[in-house]
Amino acid sequence: MQKSSRRTFLRTSANLAASVVLAGVEHGLGALPAEPHVKFPTEPRARLAVASWPFREFIESPTNKWARNPKVPGMDLKDFAAMVIRRFDVRGIEPLGQHFRSTELSYVRELREATEKAGAHVVDVPTDVGPSFYDPDSAKRRTAVENGKKWVDIAQTLGSPSIRAHIEGAPHVEPNVDRAAESLRQLAEYGAEKDVVINLENDDNRTEDPFFIVQVLEKVNHPYLHALPDFCNSMLTHNQEFNNRAMDAMFRHAYNIAHMKDSEVDGGKVYTVDVAKCFESAKASGYRGYFSMEWEGAGEPYAGTQKLIDESLKSLA
Repeated sequence: MQKSSRRTFLRTSANLAASVVLAGVEHGLGALPAEPHVKFPTEPRARLAVASWPFREFIESPTNKWARNPKVPGMDLKDFAAMVIRRFDVRGIEPLGQHFRSTELSYVRELREATEKAGAHVVDVPTDVGPSFYDPDSAKRRTAVENGKKWVDIAQTLGSPSIRAHIEGAPHVEPNVDRAAESLRQLAEYGAEKDVVINLENDDNRTEDPFFIVQVLEKVNHPYLHALPDFCNSMLTHNQEFNNRAMDAMFRHAYNIAHMKDSEVDGGKVYTVDVAKCFESAKASGYRGYFSMEWEGAGEPYAGTQKLIDESLKSLA
C-alpha cells in the first residue's frame, strides 16, 4: 500500500473497533484447542486470495470515504466475493476491517452469507485496533486489546480463521517488545478461546519492523500468535538483502496468511521486490497457508491483481 494513504486511513478509523456491538457471542463448550487447525488446500489456485484494499476506490463504507472514487461504480463489501470469483476465478478473499459497511453482528452475518453464497471464503481480516499495543499508558494498551477482541468476535462470526492486528505507534515512544508482548499475549489467549489466530504484519516500517515482530512472537510464544509476511513493504525503507532476511524470519513464524505483491508505489516512486525469492522463503519454511493478492503497483487494480495471480501460480506450480 502507499504508506501515507494507509497511515492516514488507519488514523481516521482508529476508533472504529470501539464501536463494535457484538454482545452475546457465547464461548464454545468443551476444551480449548491447543493450536489452530486450519485445513489448507494444496492446489495452487486454491491457495490464493484477493484483498479488498487494492479496490478501495470502489468500496462503499463509512470508514472508506477518504478513498472512495465517486467516478467509478460503487461496491458493498458483500458483493466483493462474487466479483473476485467472476473476474479472477479465486475463492479466497481478505476483506479489510475498515471496508465493512457496519460492524453490527447482523451485517457481519449478511457478509458471511453473501460470501458463502458466492462460493468463496474469508482467509483473514486485517484491521486497526486503535491505540498502540506498546503504549506506556496501560489504559491505552488495554483499549487496544479490547478492540482486538471485538475483531476476533467479528472474525469468528464471519468464519475467518484469523485477524491481522495492526501495531499502531505511540507518540514519542520507540517500539517496545515487552509491552507489546504483554498486550498481544492477552489477545492471543482470547483468540485461542474463539479459535481465531492473531497475525502481525511487517506493514509500517517504523512500528512493525519484521525483526521487531519476530522478537515479539518469540517472547509470547503462543500458538495463536503468528506472522503475516508482506512481500514488498520492507522494500520501502530497505534493500533486497534485508527483505530476504526479513521474509526468511517472518515465514518461519507464519501460519495461514501472507501478502503477495511485486511492487509498491510511495511518494511517486515504484519499489519492486524479487517475488521468486519470497516464494522460496515460504517454501523453505514449510509454509502451507494462503497468499493474498494485495496489488500496490502503478495502474488499475484489476489488471494488477491478475498479474499477481499469474506470478503466484507460476511460483506455486
